[in-house]
Amino acid sequence: MKYTGPTYRPPYEANSLLLQVTVGCTHNKCTFCTMYKDTKFSIESLEQIEEDLKEARALYGDVKRVFLVNGDAFVLSANRLKPIVKLIIQYFPDVKVITMYASINNIKSKTDQELEELRDLRINDLWIGTETGHEETLEYMNKGFSLKDSYEQLERLNKAGIKHIDILIFGGAGRGKGMENAMANAKLVNASKPMGVSVTTMGTFGDSQVTKDVESGKFVPATELEVLEEQKKMIKLIDVDTIYLGIHGINTVTFDAMLPRDREKAIKMVDDAIEKLDDEFLNSVPERHSI
Repeated sequence: MKYTGPTYRPPYEANSLLLQVTVGCTHNKCTFCTMYKDTKFSIESLEQIEEDLKEARALYGDVKRVFLVNGDAFVLSANRLKPIVKLIIQYFPDVKVITMYASINNIKSKTDQELEELRDLRINDLWIGTETGHEETLEYMNKGFSLKDSYEQLERLNKAGIKHIDILIFGGAGRGKGMENAMANAKLVNASKPMGVSVTTMGTFGDSQVTKDVESGKFVPATELEVLEEQKKMIKLIDVDTIYLGIHGINTVTFDAMLPRDREKAIKMVDDAIEKLDDEFLNSVPERHSI
């Protein structure tokens, strides 16, 4: 299997076949991210993809779920994606789900008909880098799309029948704005009705723009107590059926839950953690080592 440069996938895709179709990230300008900073974006050849599928078939036999890497593989046009997924189905006819990271802009670039055609070819869930429903924070994160775009494009996925997992970042708004971020995030979730919500926590990594802004004082990161209170607030406000996916090494309190069914249980887990953690830690900004 060919993998070029750093390869990332959600923790929940640990058992999925990772198939490289792109290298790096087309946007590569988010203030908090250094994942592909030194990797030039490129598109893998269809010939190499087929070679990898042959090898994967020999190594793993039957595969039910395939995750296409790297950073925003859904940037590929529908005309580029279709022959790739047809090859996947040729080598793994029983595959149920073909998924990948996607940006809001990747959705925007496809017509409604193309989205439906890709769904019929088993691209039937996507990990969407929404990051926040808070307009000011989204602008600071430099994602390259507006909050209005998020609402509109996620609704287009719903209409096309493509399930999505929306990624959100606790602490993304900085110190003193956690409740604003929580309320805005819950509002976006309630409107977009994702299959799941995957949560991470803001950190300073390498020479990211956030790291520089923290050093200059432009961005003041939230304390750990603020992050945990934000986590609780968002959980309290989510009213649609969705899977809360919180098991990530960057989060202090990690768990999965079905919301709103498990709301009280989830809030209690965060409250119990706050009670057990010492004041020094809660009032600090812990160092985080992954994104």
